[in-house]
Amino acid sequence: MKAFGEAIITQRLILRRLGREDWKNLATILQDEDAMYAYEHAFSDDEVSAWLDRQLLRYEKDNGFGLLGVVRREDGQFVGQCGLTLQNVRGQAVPEIGYLLVRKHWHQGYATEAAMAVRDYAFSTLGLSEVWSIIRENNFASQAVARRLGMEPVDEIVKHYYGMDMRHICFRVRRPEGA
Repeated sequence: MKAFGEAIITQRLILRRLGREDWKNLATILQDEDAMYAYEHAFSDDEVSAWLDRQLLRYEKDNGFGLLGVVRREDGQFVGQCGLTLQNVRGQAVPEIGYLLVRKHWHQGYATEAAMAVRDYAFSTLGLSEVWSIIRENNFASQAVARRLGMEPVDEIVKHYYGMDMRHICFRVRRPEGA
């Protein structure tokens, strides 16, 4: 199975591997309480560093999967992150499309554009048969993105995070026949 290698390019965006130089970009998102409402807290500097370390390790360990930095083609401005990570759903590792954007870039279609590109890459280049998005029950904007990707809810799970039980809806889309 191939991994994320070269950048994924869409009409308005470039999705590329994150690097250490992206710490400040990630902090813009991860330390914004409003952007992190589904996580119930903004991250500390140490948590941002751990998040970035996890992404870099994923590129090496998880078939090259990981969150990618999303930048605008027109000016190289960092918009957010989107990519594939392996997540546990009832004891099974599933490829999940995740996305998290800088708040000033919300409601401009970037999350959908980036996530569609990742979905298409997962099917056409990586040969995956399905992809998931595991979304907090109160994150209606992310649920709308998942639906625009053709995903449908197939399960619900509870994740224990930051001392809380959080209900999540599991969305999934399968590769179209013949694709």
